[in-house]
Amino acid sequence: MKRILYIMLCTSMIMGCSEDFTDLAPISNRNEADFYNSSDDFEVAINASYAGLQSTGVYGRGYWTMFEMRSDNTDQGPDATGLARQYTEINSFTEDALNEQVTSAWSESYKVIANCNVILSRIPNVEMETAAKNRVTGEALFIRSLVYYHMAIAFGNIPLQLEPFVSGDELVQVNEDTVLQQLVTDLMQAEELLPVSYSGSLVGKATKGAAATLLAKVLLTLGDNSAAETVLRRIIANYGYELLPDYANLWGVSNENNAESIFEVQYISGGIGQGSLFTNDFSPSTDLQTGSGFGRNRPTVSMLEAYEAGDLRYDASMGDSYVNLEGEVVEARYIKKYQSDLAIENDSDINFVVFRYADVLLMLAEALGETAESYDLINEVRNRAGLADIDAATPGTFEEKLLHERRVELAFENHRWPDLKRFGAVGKIIEAEPFITGTREYFFIPQREMDINPNFVQN
Repeated sequence: MKRILYIMLCTSMIMGCSEDFTDLAPISNRNEADFYNSSDDFEVAINASYAGLQSTGVYGRGYWTMFEMRSDNTDQGPDATGLARQYTEINSFTEDALNEQVTSAWSESYKVIANCNVILSRIPNVEMETAAKNRVTGEALFIRSLVYYHMAIAFGNIPLQLEPFVSGDELVQVNEDTVLQQLVTDLMQAEELLPVSYSGSLVGKATKGAAATLLAKVLLTLGDNSAAETVLRRIIANYGYELLPDYANLWGVSNENNAESIFEVQYISGGIGQGSLFTNDFSPSTDLQTGSGFGRNRPTVSMLEAYEAGDLRYDASMGDSYVNLEGEVVEARYIKKYQSDLAIENDSDINFVVFRYADVLLMLAEALGETAESYDLINEVRNRAGLADIDAATPGTFEEKLLHERRVELAFENHRWPDLKRFGAVGKIIEAEPFITGTREYFFIPQREMDINPNFVQN
């Protein structure tokens, strides 16, 4: 998949999108009549959709801003001026409809959706090898569903576009559950069409396991725990994932796409515009990497205190100090999971891990509720972290214990805000003064979209 990213560099010239949300169709440098006619055309098109996941409004920055910084896991860091002010507002629930980070997340997400819609509308009528057609269709359904899942959780009231946009079409908002119900249909189809695994340069593309994992998450969000259990057991039984023995070996460029990994957004360095920003964004100092250390997405004190004594995940996930070039110890909280050696600023080779097997085990515990098997699943994850078993006698409700375990196991992987919402725990956890349960669980729809679409209702 890393090799495919070189192709993605070219696709940006082929599969661009208008800045206007209302233009939800890719604009090609080629005549569209001469494109989307062959297997190669669709490989270029689907690679453009993968490339869209890399963008700053999607996994590059937008999603960790809305799903980690919005939660109790992280804050904007010590700088709250300039660009960082936008992060500060999101962290403190004081952002408005003009916030540029939220606007970017909306527009970049819909660009990915637009590319997938064109693929899905064109591919049925093209003659190509069945296996390739099925795979590309499954990939497009998965990528579109992944983006729509984030949009539904973040904004709730969004347009659900499943066909290429045609000028004059009226965009109609639907609620979160309507979006998620559509994703159930799409992800079931995607799982059926996609392969179990890949080899060679295709490693990193969406698989049956990736579609099924997202499907299970959607079903849990909808409250259909029984259906989620069926999907999760299928993943465990059929798709070949396993926990790595050492949590630390999940992270770093040399460990990408490992046996625990289910889906990652692939990045590649080399000055070709395909590197990730995470190392520079999350590092607290230039002493730790080439170029700037912005110290954004900083772990909170409560995140630091969430780890039990002896939890091996702590040192692999975050640090509370570092040694500068003068040999001095500097106290600073920062994320370690996305550290890498950089030759060029903001050009890291480090991927973003979207789904991994530990999440599947913890989701199955969630689907089952409080049972002996559920504690066995939780303890399988805890034991890997060097921690003792918990059970029904351990203080706290089952939901509190499971939510805590998900927090420390999946820290900084964009799960915390959706978890808080799914568990109904936002009001119990978030202490920001402007937050009122029932009024700030969703982000404002960007003002630009409200201006373009006067029929939209603002959150």
